[in-house]
Amino acid sequence: MERKGFTRLEKYWILYDVGNSAFTMLISTIIPIYFNYLAGNAGLSEVDYLAYWGYAASCATVIVALLGPVLGSIADTQSYKKPLFTVSMMVGVLGCAALSLPRSWTVFLAVFVIAKVGYNASLIFYDSMLVDVTTKERFDKVSSNGYAWGYIGSCIPFIISLVFVLMYESIGITMQTAMAIAFLLNAVWWFGVTFPLLKVYKQKNYMKMQEHPVRESFRRLRATLGDIRGQKHIFMYLLAFFCFIDGVYTIIEMATAYGSALGLDSSGLLLALLVTQIVAFPCALVFSVLSKKYPTDRLIQVCILAYTGIALFAIQLDKQWEFWLLAVLVGMFQGAIQAFSRSYFARIIPAEKSGEYFGIYDICGKGASFVGTTLVGVVAQLTGIANAGVAVISMMFIIGYFLFLKAAKLNRNLK
Repeated sequence: MERKGFTRLEKYWILYDVGNSAFTMLISTIIPIYFNYLAGNAGLSEVDYLAYWGYAASCATVIVALLGPVLGSIADTQSYKKPLFTVSMMVGVLGCAALSLPRSWTVFLAVFVIAKVGYNASLIFYDSMLVDVTTKERFDKVSSNGYAWGYIGSCIPFIISLVFVLMYESIGITMQTAMAIAFLLNAVWWFGVTFPLLKVYKQKNYMKMQEHPVRESFRRLRATLGDIRGQKHIFMYLLAFFCFIDGVYTIIEMATAYGSALGLDSSGLLLALLVTQIVAFPCALVFSVLSKKYPTDRLIQVCILAYTGIALFAIQLDKQWEFWLLAVLVGMFQGAIQAFSRSYFARIIPAEKSGEYFGIYDICGKGASFVGTTLVGVVAQLTGIANAGVAVISMMFIIGYFLFLKAAKLNRNLK
């Protein structure tokens, strides 16, 4: 009989989603608006602001995409995963706090890239911990609850931050001071809710310690990259994931920047994206329940199709109420597609090589958003029209959908 509640380790693992999601909220809301403020003071146009923001996000994801598989492979060595997770998490936390210091838009972007590299790297180890903290039968439930509670939990520091960011004049402080409070508050929140996991986590699935663990990790990684080409169900899934999750992360990272470039009200954008988090919480839990009745691959297909429609709708977006509707639609499917993508992959890979495989997964995930954010920036600059950059995202979803159909068929044939 399946356990109804969560174990202590499962709860603490879920809590890390609550912590890092606060930084995700900053990336998609307050940080780009503050960057727009700094860039505007320096005389940058709205199109250039959107492009440089996209390039910075792309730079961070490329760095982690290059390091991810190597770090993931090293993390599979006995007792290595926890220290690597801790270091990368602290780089993200300290980077988030350090965003309160720069007054130049170029320095601000540099600090942002460092913080985002730490954040993205920590997720490689965190995602791979799923095979250690729970059983295969509970992957969908635990993964979905991670995203669900991450969405609603991140609203706590975000709402407090909004009080300072939107009411700084009434409070009697400067915008820079308000932003500094927001960055420091979210950094403390991120570390605070991560601490319980650091205390209790133990790596259960691992490769035995070798005389030269780093050198052995590189050897295993080369072997795995060769093996993946022969494991068609994994290879095809990664190709599909690269395409459809590229669109998801691009929408998350560029939403506020896109709305700001269209001239939409900043306060309205922030509140609309808060609605996304609130809507995402119950919807992620609903999809968790649905996963007990319907195959995970079918639910992923539904989410990809829904996101295709969302991307097509965003192409013509030019009104505040349309952005609000977009925020609600994204919230309905955002948690499900991320949670099921993670749990589906965890189910089809060797548990003892989870760090290695999730390092490769990260290339196709966070690393893939390099394509979307870069294309949005390039197309926007070439055409001079912010909406034009969004059109390419819908194509990524369509390609990803058909590749995923092939991957799911291959996986079913193996059973």
